[in-house]
Amino acid sequence: MVGYIIIKNKTMAINVDLVYKTVLLILNQQQRGYITPDEFNKVGNQVQQGIFEKYMSDLNQQLRIPENDSEYANRVKNLEEKLDIFKTIATPTFSIDHFTTASLPNFYRLGTVIYNDTIEAQMVERNEWYKIKKAPLLAPTKKQPVFLYEDTKISVYPTSITSDIQVSYLKQPAMINWGYSVGSLGQYIYDASSSVNFELHPSEQVDVVTGILLYSGVIIQDPTIIQVASQKIQQEDINEKS
Repeated sequence: MVGYIIIKNKTMAINVDLVYKTVLLILNQQQRGYITPDEFNKVGNQVQQGIFEKYMSDLNQQLRIPENDSEYANRVKNLEEKLDIFKTIATPTFSIDHFTTASLPNFYRLGTVIYNDTIEAQMVERNEWYKIKKAPLLAPTKKQPVFLYEDTKISVYPTSITSDIQVSYLKQPAMINWGYSVGSLGQYIYDASSSVNFELHPSEQVDVVTGILLYSGVIIQDPTIIQVASQKIQQEDINEKS
């Protein structure tokens, strides 16, 4: 049985065309050459992945801070908002004696395991798993199931549960792509239909541009340079469409 995906309607994204044009404009202003679409796509994905992994690192760090910190809730809420776009619910594949996350697209980190739409299974460690299997009085039921998660395997107990399992998880960001065709003069022509935007919170736009420029050898210390360049590109796009 192949798992299916249920994804929330999320609209947060950073326009890949705006980022590429902003990078090109700043490179031109700084007289630092040119970056091809293929180079941009490669570097753009590296930058996006770096920002995504920093979300996870920051969240893990915040969760270790005592909750009596007055700014704790705001910091965690901010990170949770940025991670919301990556939260997904799916049905994992069942094989022989376990469910697997290997079939889930762009899987990154497991969240909760839900049985029969309403019952959240309790996660246990390997030592607890052995104790439960050896002690009949501790045996979980369908009303109170447990699961062991190792590698990509989700082992649910009682073992009679072989279906009706859903999982929430964080997925990796989709690979960005500035799609294009090549014109008669060898110029790159933007193709929106084959393009994929940065799957990041809009507040990360300056950091995305800064990161790509850094790979190109350009260090921008004043973020207003990027903001002004982005606004200029947006205005030019509006003028072209009007």
